[in-house]
Amino acid sequence: MNLNKDALVFCVTELGLAPTAVHQVGKLLFEEEATVPFIARYRKEVTGNMDEVQIRHIQEKYQEYIEREKRREYILEAIKKMEAMTPELEKQIKKAANLNELESLYAPFKSKKKTKAMIAKENGLEPLAEIILSEKGNKEAILASAQEKFVKDKVKDLNEAFEGAIDILVEKFSHQLEVRKELTETFWKQGLMVSSKKSKAHEISDYDKYRDFFEFTEPLKNLKDPKSSHRYLAMRRGMTQKVLKVETSLDENIPFDIIQSFFFPLKEKLSFYDLLEKAAKKAYSVYLHPSLDLEIKNDLKKIADSAAIDIFGVNLKDLLLQPYLGSHAVMGIDPGVRTGCKVVIIDKTGKFLGDHVVYPFPPRNDIKGSAEIISKMLEVFKITYICVGNGTYGRETLAFLQESVKAVKEKKVNATMISEAGASIYSASDIAREEFPDKDVTVRGAVSIARRFQDPLAELVKIDPKSIGVGQYQHDVNQAQLKKSLKEVVESCVNFVGVDLNTASAPLLSYVSGIGPTVSKQVVQYRDKNGKFNSREELLKVTRFSQKVYEQCAGFLRIYNGKNPLDGTFIHPERYGILEAWAKKHHKSLKELTEEGELQSLLSKDKELEKEIGAMTLKDIISSLKAPTQDPRTVFKSVEFTQGISGLDDIKPGQWYTGVVSNITMFGAFVDIGIKENGLLHISQFNEYVENISDKLKVGQELKVKVLEVDKERKRISLSLKTDSHVQSTSISKASRSKKPQESGFKNNAFGGLKGFKI
Repeated sequence: MNLNKDALVFCVTELGLAPTAVHQVGKLLFEEEATVPFIARYRKEVTGNMDEVQIRHIQEKYQEYIEREKRREYILEAIKKMEAMTPELEKQIKKAANLNELESLYAPFKSKKKTKAMIAKENGLEPLAEIILSEKGNKEAILASAQEKFVKDKVKDLNEAFEGAIDILVEKFSHQLEVRKELTETFWKQGLMVSSKKSKAHEISDYDKYRDFFEFTEPLKNLKDPKSSHRYLAMRRGMTQKVLKVETSLDENIPFDIIQSFFFPLKEKLSFYDLLEKAAKKAYSVYLHPSLDLEIKNDLKKIADSAAIDIFGVNLKDLLLQPYLGSHAVMGIDPGVRTGCKVVIIDKTGKFLGDHVVYPFPPRNDIKGSAEIISKMLEVFKITYICVGNGTYGRETLAFLQESVKAVKEKKVNATMISEAGASIYSASDIAREEFPDKDVTVRGAVSIARRFQDPLAELVKIDPKSIGVGQYQHDVNQAQLKKSLKEVVESCVNFVGVDLNTASAPLLSYVSGIGPTVSKQVVQYRDKNGKFNSREELLKVTRFSQKVYEQCAGFLRIYNGKNPLDGTFIHPERYGILEAWAKKHHKSLKELTEEGELQSLLSKDKELEKEIGAMTLKDIISSLKAPTQDPRTVFKSVEFTQGISGLDDIKPGQWYTGVVSNITMFGAFVDIGIKENGLLHISQFNEYVENISDKLKVGQELKVKVLEVDKERKRISLSLKTDSHVQSTSISKASRSKKPQESGFKNNAFGGLKGFKI
């Protein structure tokens, strides 16, 4: 693929990055077809150490330019084929700075039906329109002349002639690009978004959850701010469900003044000012305002989508990269009442060993028998870690283990609760059926819970990211954009951590740089048939594994205790020869290079080598040699939830509880305090002003929170980090009465029907 230099210039202008670096990234992406993770890790010298975010921005802006220019060429060609192109129109199309402007210019030519203005022009009324627009003479004389010149053929009388001329002016005013641009800018500066209840809203179920938007007005410039854009998504959801009427608004005099200043500024001298006024107001009300209303709503939707998707991406990244348990056998329990708790065992590699069902709850209440079975399983399989899904009866199951299972009671075995979000999606998936064809969905779900406790990243990649439960308005945002963004997040995380080639599943391998779903299955099939890989180079024997794929993925795939010790590191095979020669020069082996700190220190100080491969590359090589496991994640630490609580009835306002951040939104963080319902820590309930919650908290973070209020009827808990409880209660009470949804700790159902705090 040949590089488009104009597209690269566009990237430089839009992103403010160094031209040389942008050109190099463009070359790697579009000529050499390198992946973003590969470029970010192994081409730092070429890119000036650009990170993945910057590289993806270049990729997006480059493609944006290409798509825009394709559309420009299509529009030019289409209008020329219609034989409707004029020099002025062609100039405007070529000058249009974005897709909105291009589409505005093309709009009059899209319809296959003739407009009133087109018919009027065919009837020879365009000169009359020009007379109305510019004539300053005697009105009676003009009318007499018009009667003679324009009332003929299909034009029956003077009134019809003037109506046709007005239609021409209305279209002229509506399609003038400069007028639209000025109106658009004015809307963003002074316009409002007005939301009101539709007359038949009460016929929609749960319509009352949108009550905060029944009489709601907000400046467009506020909604344009990504931090406030979630309110537009809430309004839009209400609009989609036919509960709300949502439209933009602007002082009615402003549009007229703009049109007048552009087309007929000398109002006192024009003979037909009254007709021009009529045409201008009609142009705005019938054409410009509906068109701009739609354009502004689309722009707000894009802003809100991007903001929501960005937050989803940050949350997903934090979830995927949360501390991991590692190579330990695990007991996983999917809680159940009538059907019992499904108990599974996986070994240190994640391999399923066995399952059982216990019934510690009504109607059986077999506490003693259940405890004996679990104790025996712990002993036989030498288990020291138990994880319990946090769904229905999760808290009660954990309490049962802590009170009735001796090893847990004596703290010889660690028992903890973890999120089971998405486990049911996995259990019914093709991947799960392929792995466990003879097991039911509950057992598969328990396996997923156990594995995600052992290694969150390796297991969660098997689940659609939207099902993991860390998003905001994920069903309302652009689905293609969401899917692409979340795929990039998963890809980034997988390659940041790296993958054990001999234990990784096909879904995990598919996210490795350059591999993809098809080749990943070939890798697993080869491994199943031939046994474990002994070297990275052996990958080239796998069907469809080209040299290009090998270049892109090899550094991210690790082989422990293989033929080459460097295969267990992030060091790319393209550097093996240089390092082997360096080790040989110092009478050492590669194995010694990976083990001896003094030798690594000597390597780091070699200026000739630094000059040959680059300072950044050398620094990365040293870091890889020094890292014992290569895994950058931290080790798992159990969270001790507050004892003695199992439901809303046990939660007391004013008390502090241990919690774990389960989700972050633009208006607050949801916190798991050890019961089924998550609490909301509103953005206003921090000890200091917080602009971006993601700067303060992340998914999986442990913290202490105080309960402000418990709404048992709606199953809601309001939380705070503040220490002055009186101030907190007063604050939340006032917020709940506010007309502005963003100020309320309890108004998330108004934010789009967020039942039970699930976004």
